[in-house]
Amino acid sequence: MESSEYDVLECLYFKKPGPLNTQATLEAASRRAEALGIKRAVVATCTGDTAFKAREVLPERVEVVAVTHVTGFKEPNAQELSEEAARSLREKGVKILTAGHAFGGVGRAFRNKTGSFQVDEVMAFTLRTLGQGLKVVAEISMMAADAGLVRTDEDVIAVAGSGRGADTAVLLRPVSSSQFFDMKIKEILCKPSGL
Repeated sequence: MESSEYDVLECLYFKKPGPLNTQATLEAASRRAEALGIKRAVVATCTGDTAFKAREVLPERVEVVAVTHVTGFKEPNAQELSEEAARSLREKGVKILTAGHAFGGVGRAFRNKTGSFQVDEVMAFTLRTLGQGLKVVAEISMMAADAGLVRTDEDVIAVAGSGRGADTAVLLRPVSSSQFFDMKIKEILCKPSGL
């Protein structure tokens, strides 16, 4: 067979979504980060478990940015990431971001009060047609860019999941939330199939 002018890249499709795919997702992210010399990875985490695993699996030179749910996501004034877990992550060099969700905040408040969807939630539902993880990787990347924790002129690996754990990883060029339509999801490294 003749050599192709195209690079052949592996994309993993998981039979089921969820945390059983976390290790394979992080290994796929690690391989691609290593191959491309990626400097930063953005990882969705609720309790810190996925961020701890990411720090173990990703190359040491890759800076890990852990993005949590907002305080009050599950109940008023409660943060799912404990202070102890946050402290331990920081000791391992992980940066932690807790901020308003790029596809959530005020638009969700309007829907909850009036029953009418706003543009940010329509965008979130549209991205979910590709899977919950694809919506989250776009969202956490914008949040990290808004906070200045990732650059908008460098590619990052973004890792998220469908609830707990990780089952989706992409290579993307992040943008601030005000520039959403300039985001480039360059490669889907893995995701659940048949959602």
